[in-house]
Amino acid sequence: MKQLSIVIVNYNVAYFLEQCLSSVKRAIEGIDAEVFVVDNDSVDTSVAMVREKFPWVKLIASTENLGFSKGNNLAIRQSKGKYVLLLNPDTLVEEDTLRKSIDFMEAHPDAGGLGVRMIDGRGRFLPESKRGLPTPAVAFFKIFGLSVIFPKSRIFGKYHLGYLSENENHEVEVLSGAYMMMRRECLDKVGLLDEAFFMYGEDIDLSYRITQGGYRNYYLADARIIHYKGESTKKSSINYVFVFYRAMVIFAEKHFSSRRAGLFSTLINLAIYLRAGLAIAHRFARRLALPLLDFWALFGGMLLLREWYEGISGTLYPDRLTGIAFALYSLIIIAFNFLSGTYDKPLRTGSIWRGMGMSTLAVLGLYALLPENVRFSRALILLGALFGLIFYLLTRMLLQALFPEKYKAHNQKKTFGILADKKEYERIRKLLEQPDRTLSSIFRIAPPGSSDEDAPKSERLQEVIDVYKPDALIFSGHDLSAQQIISCMSAVDSKHTDFKIAPPESLYIIGSNSVEKGGELFILDVNAISKEQNRRKKRLFDMLSAFILLLSYPLSCLFVEHKGGLFRNALAVLFGRKSWVGYSRLGEAHSGLPALKPSVLDPTDRLTLLKNPEDTARKLNAVYARDYSVRGDLALLMGAFRKLGRS
Repeated sequence: MKQLSIVIVNYNVAYFLEQCLSSVKRAIEGIDAEVFVVDNDSVDTSVAMVREKFPWVKLIASTENLGFSKGNNLAIRQSKGKYVLLLNPDTLVEEDTLRKSIDFMEAHPDAGGLGVRMIDGRGRFLPESKRGLPTPAVAFFKIFGLSVIFPKSRIFGKYHLGYLSENENHEVEVLSGAYMMMRRECLDKVGLLDEAFFMYGEDIDLSYRITQGGYRNYYLADARIIHYKGESTKKSSINYVFVFYRAMVIFAEKHFSSRRAGLFSTLINLAIYLRAGLAIAHRFARRLALPLLDFWALFGGMLLLREWYEGISGTLYPDRLTGIAFALYSLIIIAFNFLSGTYDKPLRTGSIWRGMGMSTLAVLGLYALLPENVRFSRALILLGALFGLIFYLLTRMLLQALFPEKYKAHNQKKTFGILADKKEYERIRKLLEQPDRTLSSIFRIAPPGSSDEDAPKSERLQEVIDVYKPDALIFSGHDLSAQQIISCMSAVDSKHTDFKIAPPESLYIIGSNSVEKGGELFILDVNAISKEQNRRKKRLFDMLSAFILLLSYPLSCLFVEHKGGLFRNALAVLFGRKSWVGYSRLGEAHSGLPALKPSVLDPTDRLTLLKNPEDTARKLNAVYARDYSVRGDLALLMGAFRKLGRS
């Protein structure tokens, strides 16, 4: 029997998985261990990456998404270790974490499960490292925020056991599935993960069954890992609210009495709709507050311009006419600025010029179609465009001045510190120096123990950060151990510096910036469709091309196979029900990729013969999502023009 079996279930996070396996490779030195990676039908490069870079890993490439529980169970049944460790792919393990965990389990025969101290990508302790059982009372305190208000209370703070020191070892009730080491004989007695839980809740269920089986769960503060996607990163997701709390209902119905389970279920369902409502309201307020303020400012400005123009021209316009017209004009300005990226962060001055230009052209085009009796002077349209341009430029400058972190300029220069030797420094610097990224400076920090006199020493890292004030500090995974990286993150006090890690021989730089964002990547030659600005560009391209095709329909329809279909498709694209280009829908070829609207064309339309249709479609869809360009959409639209009328 081997000493340790490590099971990692992966789904579309090749960049995290690569770093995780690199850290595991170091951590299992001297341990008789086996490592399983269960890939849940990822569409990224996960499977190929594991086969190429980690041939010693036992890879199970599933052809369907099994979920967390089934994926883990599949590998556990094949494993032969005395201890089984469930490990998330978005983790980084210190070199001695596995050894310390095994030693603790050996010294505590009553230990059925073990968790460790988890920190996020900025070095902050993750409270889900130790948790209490979510009884109805505990769930009530968490749902209604009392656990947040009184985190150290023994009554209200039981969900995260906030009254227990994070720096001391403790017996706990619930472990995190991100790092969950279990004794094989315990699993043989209490069973594997319950496959009724697809995602979330399975670790709570198994932790509870471990204690019911006569064993104990422990939190080991002496061992550490980085967990990039902590629980706090998911709370703003409405889907998370439904999935997580529904898992709580499954747990209650399984383990509580029918009376307690009924009370728990009522509380949870109340919480689901309460939290979902709050999440929707928060998202609505956050996204629409600024556009609403802009609308009233633009509308009011247009009314003032009318008063001024009437005074100098002597022409009077009816209040009802101008009120409706100016409201529509303001909405069109906001719509085109939204599509051009004016409301994206970081701010781009060019998007304001583009948005105002396109909105002015659109309004002038609509104006030409209006009957004479409802028209007013074109001068007011041009004055409104000038006012809108000045308004957007001034207000965005004001937002940048008042909220520099939130509304920083797109071309704002950044400073990066790289903790690496000279060779790795040059490699990482090349990853950073890309055409669309403006850098003010990149400086090097010598790694621990280095005799290099050409760079400041890592032993004085706090002083270096205080002096240079870098926007991000990048640790070389080649030159520093995971323990050194985590120790630096935990020791340095900096609110304005992000921490990132450059895994050895990788094209990725991985980091966590906030609770909103689990990880950030700098990837060579990749321009993902999920980026906000790319979605705006794609929508703008769809609208403009649909508008042009509708205007030129008597001519353009001569070149398509289904002439009526072209008109219907152009309308559907113009009003956002369809897109000209999207994913192929052969089989499940688009599964796991960022969602796109149904499309008229897809990447397979460039090919005349498909030997393996579903496999080819899957690959082409992944490439389209990974490296999007408007030029590519235009090329496909022109190349498959005859197909634009198909349903």
